[in-house]
Amino acid sequence: MSDVALMDQLVQEYKSLKAEVQKVIVGQEKVVDEIICAIFSGGHVLLVGVPGLAKTLMVQTVAKALGLSFNRIQFTPDLMPSDILGSEILDSERNFKFIKGPIFSQIILADEINRTPPKTQAALLEAMQERAVTIGGVRHELSQPYFVLATQNPIEQEGTYPLPEAQLDRFMFAINLTYPSLAEEIQIVKSTTADLEHTLEPTFDGPTLMRYQKLIRRMPVADNVVDYAVKLVVKTRPESDNAPDLVKQYIDWGAGPRASQNLILAAKTHAALSGKYSPDIEDVKAVATPVLRHRLLKNYKAEAEGKSIDALIQALL
Repeated sequence: MSDVALMDQLVQEYKSLKAEVQKVIVGQEKVVDEIICAIFSGGHVLLVGVPGLAKTLMVQTVAKALGLSFNRIQFTPDLMPSDILGSEILDSERNFKFIKGPIFSQIILADEINRTPPKTQAALLEAMQERAVTIGGVRHELSQPYFVLATQNPIEQEGTYPLPEAQLDRFMFAINLTYPSLAEEIQIVKSTTADLEHTLEPTFDGPTLMRYQKLIRRMPVADNVVDYAVKLVVKTRPESDNAPDLVKQYIDWGAGPRASQNLILAAKTHAALSGKYSPDIEDVKAVATPVLRHRLLKNYKAEAEGKSIDALIQALL
């Protein structure tokens, strides 16, 4: 099958996937779209939202609809790296045997990742970047495709360990989850307080998803689109000659080269899922906010004047 025919098939299967997810998830369409975009791009997501917004249900539903295995890890202050990676034990014949931890799944929900100390947070780094973990000097490959969705509660700060910038940069998207509208909340209450059970039909499987991920990477990109994406990232760096006064005034630290890579890759996926055969500048703009949101560091002046990162990104666009 040609790449063009595969692209057309992807659009149809994506619509089927959305229909399956919407059987369970009410509203939050933009959030679901961005999660799916990250998965097809092969990236990871940081989801920021208050408790009770169905983050776990959302990820679990997407995993079922994609036909992928799913594990949820509740991060707590006493969680150790071995609790998520696994550990070696002596079996009955006094041989060391590796017992896999919950990280050995295709979709991982790292719930409240900022509640656990840096030692345990860092245990995710190799898994996210290398799709493998090393235990006792032995490298263990993770199942492909592999996707980590980490959640943070933006309200509670006591007893938390904020993720360092280097670790934040490993997430392709940072997505803000907001409260549903009045009509959506009424529908949520009706559907969750009745005796209803939704059966989801998997629309993909692991090998099919990976085939589409490779297809998206093969998508051609015009030079002017790459030029726009890279220049946009360079503008976020206060020390750059191309940085506008807005950035020099309100930003302490800008985005690195990984942001440029993620902008193009996410723009490719956004274009593919929209039925286009090549991304344009509008696709870059569509994914710019979730790609840059967690990579820009505001200064005290921005805090004092109530400037949000999202508003600064929109001004740059």
